[in-house]
Amino acid sequence: MKPATQYRLLTSLALLMTMIGAEAQTAPEVPRLVVSVVIDQLRSDYLEAFSPLYGEGGFRRLMGQGRAYQQAEYPFAQPDRASAMACLMSGSSPYENGIVGERWLDRSTLQSTYCVGDGRPDNLGVTTIGDELKVATEGKALVYAVAPNSDAAVLSAGHAADGAFWLNDETGQWTSSNYYRTPTWLGYYNRSQHAAESIASLTWEPTNGLVGEFNYFVSGGTRKPFRHQFRGDRRFREFKASALVNEEVNDFVAHCLQNSLLGMDAVTDFLGVTFYAGNYDHRTVAECPMELQDTYVRLDHQLGRLLDMVEQRVGRDRVLFVVTSTGYSDGEQTDGDLSRYHIPSGEFNITRSQLLLNMYLSAVYGQGQYAEASMGNQIYLNRKLIENRGLNLSEVLERSADFLIQLSGVRDVYTSQRLAQGAWTPGIRDIRNAYHPKCSGDILVQVAPGWKLINEQTNERKTQRDSYMGFPLYFYGLDIRPEVVETPVTVDHIAPTLAQCMRIRAPNACSASPLTGIR
Repeated sequence: MKPATQYRLLTSLALLMTMIGAEAQTAPEVPRLVVSVVIDQLRSDYLEAFSPLYGEGGFRRLMGQGRAYQQAEYPFAQPDRASAMACLMSGSSPYENGIVGERWLDRSTLQSTYCVGDGRPDNLGVTTIGDELKVATEGKALVYAVAPNSDAAVLSAGHAADGAFWLNDETGQWTSSNYYRTPTWLGYYNRSQHAAESIASLTWEPTNGLVGEFNYFVSGGTRKPFRHQFRGDRRFREFKASALVNEEVNDFVAHCLQNSLLGMDAVTDFLGVTFYAGNYDHRTVAECPMELQDTYVRLDHQLGRLLDMVEQRVGRDRVLFVVTSTGYSDGEQTDGDLSRYHIPSGEFNITRSQLLLNMYLSAVYGQGQYAEASMGNQIYLNRKLIENRGLNLSEVLERSADFLIQLSGVRDVYTSQRLAQGAWTPGIRDIRNAYHPKCSGDILVQVAPGWKLINEQTNERKTQRDSYMGFPLYFYGLDIRPEVVETPVTVDHIAPTLAQCMRIRAPNACSASPLTGIR
């Protein structure tokens, strides 16, 4: 055989083998339904501490049969429910997506602004994973979100969703906004079995005797079993901040599954579900230790119930679950008088500091309202006044920072220009990622650990703690490979990972890469 003929034969055989190999390989299965479960204030330390009280169908199932990341983190400082939800769904930080928190100050009115005013996602300036799914399927995919609170529901649903549903604080009914479609089955549920109809007869007591006998908290001592009923004007708010709300969320999710076509065809759909793992009525652990234990026990049961009902409807090999936390806790113990233990502490009053700063700037530049408002740990300058007087904003900011850093209880001061142009260290990076030029203050005061931040205008009182709060991240279902991963991971990788599994684009402000090795 001639060399040329032999070469052509070998080339043809190689091409044939390549084609056969390509045909033998199949692309990874695309899920028919993606379920994002965000558990508000879930903590790793409590999750592990109360594990002897769990069944087999909830967290233990995720740990044993899913891919479990033990140390998940947010890529920005001081997350809350709203900023966390926006990050999870968009794969971006507040600096990119515009959701710096549940509330911020409107510069034009100096009034507090709610992140999803009128139940609309207008303040979310980027796409979510649900939005990209809608675009990729030309609107055929179904996208729903269910949560106790409107911020979690709307930010989980995104701009293009079919529905976002939450519990009304005043009526206890499931509601939505005119931004989204209102299905007929929403009214049917409210007329037949919603929490408002039964709340007068609800009583929250320990799930079983084991909860009362189990005592994780060293300072708690022996406590009598609790008994809570929901009465008065705040009854629905208290219900939403209790362990019982997760059962109500699941009841509504079950109704949504039964009355929609979620997961019923070859087009991938998306369902966002938010559960609650904070303490009763946002109280401290010292006030309600046994309630917190029972919350985790009930949460474990409801998580297992959700996994079961979705799997029974769609099939485990056709659904992909991702479960994680909002990464904060509002039930931290409010420290008392730490001076008795010789621990550095005190009170930093941001409202009074704003007044002192204004007096200082008036002495330097002439009378005027230079520091016009404060919210949280941020001070907003009167930029119009500064511009009209021909002052240099950089100089005013630098003088303000130099003045404020001298006050007791101040650890550091960050100006807007320092965050935009300053040295890049991990600490500044996280603070910068939590900042947005259009709605954050001009000056951010970092209060020293152990000191109380007080804002008289907003009635805020918060003890500053920089302690690490760990939380997990689970992928479960489909063809996920079970494994426990100890390496820390940031949650902005979730959205691109889901996008890769669904074979769609990642959200438009997401620069993080997909997680590897999960399938």
